[in-house]
Amino acid sequence: MDPAGLAAIVTGGGSGLGAATARRLSALGARVAILDFDLERAQAVADDCGGVAIQTDVSDNESVANSVAAANMALGQVARIVVNCAGIGFAARVVGRENKLSIDLFEKTLSVNLMGSYRVLSHAAAAMSKESPINDDGERGVIINTASVAYEDGQLGQSAYAASKGGVASMTLPIARELAGFGIRVMAIAPGLFETAMTAGLPDDIKAGIVANIPFPKRLGVAEEYAQLVQSIVENPFLNGSLIRLDGAVRLPPR
Repeated sequence: MDPAGLAAIVTGGGSGLGAATARRLSALGARVAILDFDLERAQAVADDCGGVAIQTDVSDNESVANSVAAANMALGQVARIVVNCAGIGFAARVVGRENKLSIDLFEKTLSVNLMGSYRVLSHAAAAMSKESPINDDGERGVIINTASVAYEDGQLGQSAYAASKGGVASMTLPIARELAGFGIRVMAIAPGLFETAMTAGLPDDIKAGIVANIPFPKRLGVAEEYAQLVQSIVENPFLNGSLIRLDGAVRLPPR
């Protein structure tokens, strides 16, 4: 599917992986709506790429429904490319100090990372399914969700994060099979250790320890490499129902 002339929605597009994706899709000729909880950041990216910014709380279904509808209206057409990058990455032990539990954090993490992706893809797919196919394959669009390598090898304190990303990974195939009837592809990307807001504040020695565990290349990933993979998925019609690890062959140690 050629992105040129199509509309795209990128959640979490105000920074990191989402911002790089929004900019790349725009450079390929797509018109992009950046959905982010932080409207100021979203607007800055939108200004860069000639897109539109919409404040969105992916943990709230009404906010998602309104934002997807507003994005399609602002873009002048239904989005055929949807990339879910919105997420949080808090860490906490199941039973912490002084016997403190982390149930609230677990619920919040799943609501944003897993349910947020599901909410966005549901509303986006409902709109896409009513549109005409755009190529000879009968394709109507593609949805790309963001998992994490933590879904397979989550570290100490990552039970909530790993569970949320595991949900994103495991729902990929059944949703792809379901939406195949509409000509909508569904894929997931599981990034490894990337230069994002989550890693920007880490001390140099901690970063060095992380990099030492990456076989090759010996560095953190950069957001543009995630965006490059998004482009490949959009353009390759036979990529469907699968998860791709983007990680430099890293496998996370227990802690």
